Amino acid sequence: MNHLNQDLYQGYGCYIAGQWTTSSDGASKEVRSPATEELLGLIPSATEQDLQRALESAQRGFAVWRAIAPWERSKVLRKAADLLRERNAEFAKLMSTETGKPIAQAEGEWRDTADQFEWYAEETKRIYGQSIEARLPDIRMNVRLEPVGVVAAFSAWNFPALLPARKLAAGLAAGCSVILKPAGEAPGSAMAIMKTLLDAGLPPEAVNLVTGDSRKISQYLIQSPIVKKVTLTGSTAVGREILHLAAEGIKKVSMELGGHAPVIVFEDADVEQAAEMCARFKFRNCGQVCASPSRFYVHQSIYEKFCTTFTQIAKSLSIGSGLDPKVDMGPMINARGLKHVKTLIEDATAKGAQLLTGGEAPEGFDKGNFILPTVLCDVPANAKVMIEEPFGPIAPISSFSSFDEVIELANSTPYGLASYLFTKSLKIAALASEQIEAGMVGINDLAIASAEMPFGGVKQSGIGREGGIFGIQDYLEPKFIKTKLV
Repeated sequence: MNHLNQDLYQGYGCYIAGQWTTSSDGASKEVRSPATEELLGLIPSATEQDLQRALESAQRGFAVWRAIAPWERSKVLRKAADLLRERNAEFAKLMSTETGKPIAQAEGEWRDTADQFEWYAEETKRIYGQSIEARLPDIRMNVRLEPVGVVAAFSAWNFPALLPARKLAAGLAAGCSVILKPAGEAPGSAMAIMKTLLDAGLPPEAVNLVTGDSRKISQYLIQSPIVKKVTLTGSTAVGREILHLAAEGIKKVSMELGGHAPVIVFEDADVEQAAEMCARFKFRNCGQVCASPSRFYVHQSIYEKFCTTFTQIAKSLSIGSGLDPKVDMGPMINARGLKHVKTLIEDATAKGAQLLTGGEAPEGFDKGNFILPTVLCDVPANAKVMIEEPFGPIAPISSFSSFDEVIELANSTPYGLASYLFTKSLKIAALASEQIEAGMVGINDLAIASAEMPFGGVKQSGIGREGGIFGIQDYLEPKFIKTKLV
């Protein structure tokens, strides 16, 4: 890999068998800025030879790491958390450069990333088995939880530190070794985490990192008998492909996939507070958040006020490079995503929706994947934006008149990741949260992700959970041991 003067990945690359390395054939991929379209650097395109070396390294690393006492593993993960906090400013700049994410949001993500390692440093000590009372006096029955083995972890670009951390922290806490494939659009944050883990004392072969062709890498790793578990954060379409691959080898799988979170604002809600909160959350990370509030259903009696306040907030947001501390919203990650959002806007307006603001690039932006925060009202149920995950800064708003009607609308997509309710009624909150088909429900609150909370969905939004006490379970296997005393 030829390093350029401006190469953001100088000193990094693939991390295989305890070394940062180029690909064995010298092939590489470009990474470009979503804000300026400039070349940020080159990353290796791993070959099958490289992937086999990573697999063999992870197998050796598993044997070493699983044998280390839980309290010692805990110290390594806690040290990593401390180092990540110390390096926040440096790493946030790297993340913002890669993704266009506003620097304050990047700093927040690194704090959340450190929290993952701190949380699982504690969970390492709390992997509890079970003792079962036997029917006969000379029988002892116990269940022991053991690490599943080598994990192949595939991560997305929208949270390029937090998403890998959820997999690395839980997997390592369980005693597994991990081969990480970060997203090619923003691999630097994952590389920074790997370096930090090594600085914290992690045995070198307990982690490996590979970059390159996602499909080729996933096929090779998942088909290997060395890999015992697969974890993915990505789209539902990619999840479906990974499941097919994993099924061939009957691999343990956990997935956090797409979402299209409904927001229901009931008649008794504080409409202005709800509208402002929703608008500010909607456009965080340029709307490129799987759990982002993305379909807004507002009771007809407060509908007009909600739309007006929401639009005012959207218009007030500052757009530009995430490295500018005054910027509220940066660019989309790539031209493909930008095209998708524009197609959804065109479809919605053609079907009768009203464009209240946005829908085009900000004035004076002739480079980068920028689009203004976009608000649509009176969006019909058959508009694509109400059915397909938008994954961008587009907010479709529609009205409803009854509880049963809006619950049906909320459950009308194949997704079931997150959902949100605004109401002052305990009864409405209880009934709606129980009837909505989603893995997570926020009531009068949109901040539903942190290290101690279980994050994941139902239906086509995923399998399993990340975070909280549930997050480590997918990296463990229960082993039943029955002993007859002789």
